[in-house]
Amino acid sequence: MASCEPLEHVVTGSGPGLVLIHGTGADATSNWGALIDAMRDRYTVVAPNLPGAGATPVDPAPIDLDALADRVVATARAAGLDRFHLVGHSVGSVVSTAVAARHPDAVTSLVLHAGWVRTGPREAFMFDLWARLLRTDPALLARQLVLTAMGPGLLGALDDTQFAEMAAGFTAMLDERILGQIELDTRIDLRDAVGRVTAPTLVVASADDQIIPPHHQRELADAIHQADYLEVPGGHGLPFEDPVRFFSIVTEYVDKRQVQDRA
Repeated sequence: MASCEPLEHVVTGSGPGLVLIHGTGADATSNWGALIDAMRDRYTVVAPNLPGAGATPVDPAPIDLDALADRVVATARAAGLDRFHLVGHSVGSVVSTAVAARHPDAVTSLVLHAGWVRTGPREAFMFDLWARLLRTDPALLARQLVLTAMGPGLLGALDDTQFAEMAAGFTAMLDERILGQIELDTRIDLRDAVGRVTAPTLVVASADDQIIPPHHQRELADAIHQADYLEVPGGHGLPFEDPVRFFSIVTEYVDKRQVQDRA
């Protein structure tokens, strides 16, 4: 671990550790800002920025998932955390699963939203489209993400101006620094890792997820020993689409596990 360079990160609060791993194209603040504000009164919250996000440099070589998992733990250690609750969204769930498999003694509990065990041909095709659109015109990728990341309930309620505003918000988040994250998405394979996860785990699926459909989350929950599975309305971008619902699920689970860990 001494040779693992910590990721640039947000750290705030005091108390038991809580580490939050963002999804592809987001960063620590955009993915987790409201949850950080809600939890820092009773947890030491650490939210790393993955390579290409925030001030974390782009990896010069393809991102190695195991090495990235080790860097997450190094980041937590740098913030003074030996053990921590761990929450991940999308590829952040993949990274969190790898952390829990490689460092079981460090993880108190695990919440995984929109995660997956292995990238299949459909997902690889979609991630390749993301990379092509990002290189061509980030605004086109933003429009595609609005239509696929958000659930039908939200999309059906938007007017022309709100669609344009949401697309502009996505566009502002997107640049070629995240191509390494997208490339990592194309080759995820946790089949040898999931069986080593021992932390109490909640797997959360969004019922209308068009990016990583719920069958992936069911597979993930089935592969983790005694994982709980929860399916809720919404799309892949639930932390952005319905932060109150999503963050209340996370908060309730982490608080419950913290009480049980004390006992």
